Amino acid sequence: MKEYQAIVTACKPLTANVQALTFDIGERAVVRPGQFLNISTGNEMNLLRRPIAICKAEGSEITVCFQIKGSGTASLAKAKRGDVLSVLLPLGNGFYASEREKKIALIGGGVGVFPMISCIRAYCEKKQVYSYIGFRNKDAVCMEEEIEKSTQYTIVTDDGSYGLHKNAVQAFADDFERNTPDVVFACGPTPMLKALQSFMAEKNIPCYLSLEERMGCGIGACLVCVCTLTGGEHARVCKDGPVFNAKEVLL
Repeated sequence: MKEYQAIVTACKPLTANVQALTFDIGERAVVRPGQFLNISTGNEMNLLRRPIAICKAEGSEITVCFQIKGSGTASLAKAKRGDVLSVLLPLGNGFYASEREKKIALIGGGVGVFPMISCIRAYCEKKQVYSYIGFRNKDAVCMEEEIEKSTQYTIVTDDGSYGLHKNAVQAFADDFERNTPDVVFACGPTPMLKALQSFMAEKNIPCYLSLEERMGCGIGACLVCVCTLTGGEHARVCKDGPVFNAKEVLL
């Protein structure tokens, strides 16, 4: 983890309320898929940095994609080329596929799609990557050129306006017997993760979930993002996660 004064190189909309922000940290970015960062908003009225998953890391440039939900992300979406933002990265434990895990299933929904993009980019040339990516509707679909790097991919929408008319977990479950993975990675809304956790409960296959929680400090000090583990212990999503074994976390 290190603090950088990052220089914005691009900021553009992907959809009506999702923005892609690219910045240069001045040195090669070393991050694991699924890790995140804390970034200033560029507005002194919003003092807390915002935690955002890292979508792409190329050389010294990093791209994050975020939904515009409040005043902080609205300010961040107005960043211009040349602006300087304070960034703390990399944070969290991320996803990891071992040498023996050759076939990876990725399930992503909502803003959880963007951590899955980082996984596709990390493993598409080394492993068989099967991606099941869900969007609300056709207008929300984005980054298809990245999703297409998967060995095989399925895009679904809640209303059937693009791709298959189902959710990402259903698409994965329907394909499970035909393309049984060695390991499963997922990120998305809690109901999606709970459905996947239930489906995988009796499967003898490792499954890892990246949790979406509100965060304050992002480094484990403030305890805003505490979750409960199956043994009754508590864990900090920012410091101990955001990726947890599906069998070890309560949702």
